[in-house]
Order: sequence, then C-alpha cells, then structure tokens
Amino acid sequence: MTSAIAIRPQGAMRLHGRSLMAFVLTPTAPIVDWLTELKRWSATSPAFFAGRPIILDLAAVDLTESQIEELIAALRERGIRVMALEGGKADQLGPSLPPVLKRERAASESERGLSSDKRPAAPRPTRRQEPSSLLIESPIRSGQSIVFPNGDVTVLGSVASGAEVVAGGSIHVYGTLRGRAMAGSMGNARVRIFCSKNEAELVSIDGYYRTAEEMDASLRSRPAQCWLENRVLAIAALD
Repeated sequence: MTSAIAIRPQGAMRLHGRSLMAFVLTPTAPIVDWLTELKRWSATSPAFFAGRPIILDLAAVDLTESQIEELIAALRERGIRVMALEGGKADQLGPSLPPVLKRERAASESERGLSSDKRPAAPRPTRRQEPSSLLIESPIRSGQSIVFPNGDVTVLGSVASGAEVVAGGSIHVYGTLRGRAMAGSMGNARVRIFCSKNEAELVSIDGYYRTAEEMDASLRSRPAQCWLENRVLAIAALD
C-alpha cells in the first residue's frame, strides 16, 4: 500500500514597480567643508532628511571605496541614510556600498519604430496626462510635507513653521510662508516662489537655497518673490 503526499502549488512571487521622489546629495571637494555646510543647513531644518530616500551623486568627487564608506558613515551620523549611489566609477564601488542606480537603457531600433524592413511602427497607446498643478485649499500645518514633482503648487492658506512644500514647478503661497519652500525640485531653474508674507525658514530653487539667517531683514514680513539668477538665489519684495 502506497501513501500519497499532496503538494500544494506555491503562489507566484509578486514583484511591484513603484515610483518615488528621492533627494539627491552631490558632495563637492573638499568633503570636510561640504559636510560643514550640510551641518549648517541641517541645523535650520533638523528633520528634513528624516525618513527620506537619499541618493548620493559622486560625479563631482574622486573618492576611493573606503572614502565613500567613511562619507556614508558621516552622513548616517547626521541622520541621513543613503539609499543608492550614482555617478561613481566602477573601480570605486564595491559590494559593501549601497546599490548603484542603473540608467534606463537606450531604446532599440524596433522600440524607436525603425524595424529592419522600414515598416512604420504601430501607434503607441495615448498616455493619460498627469496634472501640471496642485491646489491646496487648507493651511499646511507644522510637520506636514507636500511633494508634487509634476508642476506648480498653489497654497491658498499659510505654510506653518516646520512644514514644507516641494514642487517640480513654481510655488505660490497666498498666506504666510513660515516653513520651507523648494521649487524646481526636478531640475528646473526657471521657476519662482511667491508668498504674501515672507517668514520662510528656507527657500530653494533647483537646489540653490537661502535660510532665514541669510535673508535681508528688510525682506521679512512682507510679500516677496524668489528666483534663480546666474546660480544665485535672488529675493525681492513685491510691495
């Protein structure tokens, strides 16, 4: 008499793709000075990097594997956890380091619609257009973070101290801006920041920023706009 053993089929492993917005830190030489500047910046916004995915872009520095490890450790001590690396040379990067982001491969001829027999490619399905602006009708409270990489953000209320607005486009605040406003987060230097009353802790456009301590006192507590001019963040009153 033989016995039978029932084997239940295993379910297929599920893999999901997910898009998220990561912040990129680009260290410059000398690293000690860069870390000092980062510490000063973090003192103004102590919780800014908490829980955020961070990519370390090594394109502007020439570091050995051990020096990269030391840099990542120094960032970890400051509450910054590096998710991935970018821009480093192959001989600098070892298995002990975070993964290296891979660039999207170039499209093949057939993907570009140039098949070997020169037949026209079939039309691609139309993608649903993403919204290019976001309207926030309520005030943004301390601790809240609004991130919208697809375009402009308009806030009808105020942005409290300890709150932040991050936009791929421009930022318009019709109330008081007391927290942080970061426009052009996806690499757009032509955007602007507008607010009806400037009490900002920090404003930034395309990665260039000014903290409250670096702003002219005459620009506080009044309507203001910010823009980027020759890699310098300019702020001017609107009244």
